[in-house]
Amino acid sequence: MTIKQRFSASLVYIFFTFFCINFAAAQEVPHMPEFDFETRHAWTAKVTIAPVLILGESKRGLRRVIPITGGSFEGPDIHGEVVPGGEDWQLVRPDGVTELYARYLLRTHDGYLIQVINQVTSVTRENGESYRRSVIDLEAPLDSPYDYLNESMFLGTLDVPESLEEGEEPYVIIGFYELL
Repeated sequence: MTIKQRFSASLVYIFFTFFCINFAAAQEVPHMPEFDFETRHAWTAKVTIAPVLILGESKRGLRRVIPITGGSFEGPDIHGEVVPGGEDWQLVRPDGVTELYARYLLRTHDGYLIQVINQVTSVTRENGESYRRSVIDLEAPLDSPYDYLNESMFLGTLDVPESLEEGEEPYVIIGFYELL
């Protein structure tokens, strides 16, 4: 390719790039509608837990695991028990925010197992308020009365009691909310 051809190709490239950038900048970004999401309370779970296991500092922050020992859940259309054996893996990030990844099973009163994967963000705000919200993935058997859980998105809340009664096992309260 000659110098003249290279120069012409470069000019074409520059003009094409300039045209594309200006054309894209001139296009209006479509307005996204505002959403006022609604939820429906599906159930509340009281999840009993064992003492925390501290793995220690990692390259991402402090790692801990809290074994899930059992519990119960109840809502308008569903109730049952929390199956012992799940775990809540936690990462306390350098910025103080805690990420939780809990995976466990629920057994309904009529014997069906439902897998729960709960990803929580937990932080204490500057005003002292605790913020604990989650995205919950549920997996129920297709041939069960709970198949409808596979077709919805769920959000959650996490509450930790400030104190326990004498002899009471440690627990957390998880609210399950279907996004409508």
